[in-house]
Amino acid sequence: MLKLRKNHMKQVSFVLVLTLLLTAGILPAPKVFAAAIGVTDNGSYVVVNTGAGLIYTINKANGDMTSCKMNGTELTGTKPSHINSGLGTATVTWGKSPSGATVLITVSTDTLTHYYVSRAGQNIIYMATYISAEPSIGCLRYIFRGKGSVLTNVPVESNIRGASGLEGGPDVFAFSNGKTASKYYGNDQAKDMTIKGCTGNGVGVFMAYGSRETCIGGPFFRDIQFQSGTDTEIYNVMNHAEGQTEEFRMGLYGPYAYVFTDGSTPEIPDFSWMSGLNLKGWVSSRGAFAIVGLSGMDSNYKYTYGFANSTAQYWADASSSGFAKCTNMKPGTYTMTVYKGELSVYTEQVTITANQTTMLHTRTISNDPANTSAIWRIGKWDGTPLEFLNGSNISIMHPSDVRNASWGPVTYTVGSSSTGQFPAVQFRGANSPTTIKFSMNSSQAAAAHTLNIGITTAYNNGRPSVTINGHTLSLKSASSQPKSRTLTVGTYRGNNAVFSWSVPASYFVNGTNTITITPISGNSDLGTYLSASYAYDCVELAN
Repeated sequence: MLKLRKNHMKQVSFVLVLTLLLTAGILPAPKVFAAAIGVTDNGSYVVVNTGAGLIYTINKANGDMTSCKMNGTELTGTKPSHINSGLGTATVTWGKSPSGATVLITVSTDTLTHYYVSRAGQNIIYMATYISAEPSIGCLRYIFRGKGSVLTNVPVESNIRGASGLEGGPDVFAFSNGKTASKYYGNDQAKDMTIKGCTGNGVGVFMAYGSRETCIGGPFFRDIQFQSGTDTEIYNVMNHAEGQTEEFRMGLYGPYAYVFTDGSTPEIPDFSWMSGLNLKGWVSSRGAFAIVGLSGMDSNYKYTYGFANSTAQYWADASSSGFAKCTNMKPGTYTMTVYKGELSVYTEQVTITANQTTMLHTRTISNDPANTSAIWRIGKWDGTPLEFLNGSNISIMHPSDVRNASWGPVTYTVGSSSTGQFPAVQFRGANSPTTIKFSMNSSQAAAAHTLNIGITTAYNNGRPSVTINGHTLSLKSASSQPKSRTLTVGTYRGNNAVFSWSVPASYFVNGTNTITITPISGNSDLGTYLSASYAYDCVELAN
């Protein structure tokens, strides 16, 4: 009996020591393998069960997600979720990893391959989309169409429930109280897109936007993220003809993911493991970029580095000294643009090499128009109209919204009017002309000067027609801008452009001078706000 007790005590002691060693990290912990993910295929539908609460169903005829349940709650709305507006028909195949813990569902057409990927124990649907031609609908997007009665906590700017059509298909809506809403309102700039979603009672659906490298538009581009009508729609728009400023890129978009929770905001998932899935268009060999600093920075502004070529785009925030690093870049030669705010002030070609970091020494900003001496200047050369009247509302409401101040016409007096009284947008149909009054002394009036009007985008070939003291200045050609709406669909972002006139001394007077500005186009207008128009960046009379 004593011998048995001694053996028992030795066994207990061994277990305690082993536990302490594992806890202390002296011995390696045993490997824990994930359970196999559940997949059933009845020939018409593939059902995936992650084992953690998420169960979703893919239609094998077209790749639509026809059902998505979280902890037993059906999240799918009146329509299925899908790439674009649904592919119609597609080839759908699937397979598991050797461990059985990961499922990869492949949806293919002649020009598009879409992937659904899940791992056992995770309530995440990882995705990526490869295209060799632009979809016929003029955009590439995935739409999760959630049940509106379940996903009730939604962004207010894109909540159109109870509103009537105002503009577009309609895609901009108005309420009886004069407020407006649209899927185009309240969206983040591309550089700020991380993870965002909608929630309900004990449930949340979040889009982790992932890589934007194959998307278009650069760091300041905005596009649809949500729309809440009968269904609660959660988007990942990867390219779009609305507000388009560059050619569509072909190749692999993403990875990105839908993350399902109990309503809490999740961490951004790790996508790096997907490099082993052999997805079409995946580029594994990558390079990096770093720059020591920038000379000539204005401490009142944030600076951003942008990189773009025909296959990819990237960006990185500059530190207060101009230092920046950008990693995980595809090899190739890029146009590097330094933005002050959203205004290009320096460009250079840089080459990224696989498995290397391209290092640049300090560069000097060479193209900041704010360095030009001016008699007066209205606004800031920063590539945005945000400091002007209603400028901060452009991204969150329609110009007709009652929350906007009156657009005018405005008479602005240099030296006494505030910047916020000058209109952010000049609409031919709503607030033209804008009048600027300013004083000149005899020596100023005796010299020629340059008038500069900077814009950030334009609609319907809008550009400024100017008179000074009754003298009409030369008419300018239209700038290169998106072919679609911008200013009524939540963005002032097009191509920054400057219209300049050399004004002879004979046009000026000693004392009070008057400038009038109104848009011209050559095209007819569709409405008050769908009229020839442009957003202001800055207006100045240079020395």
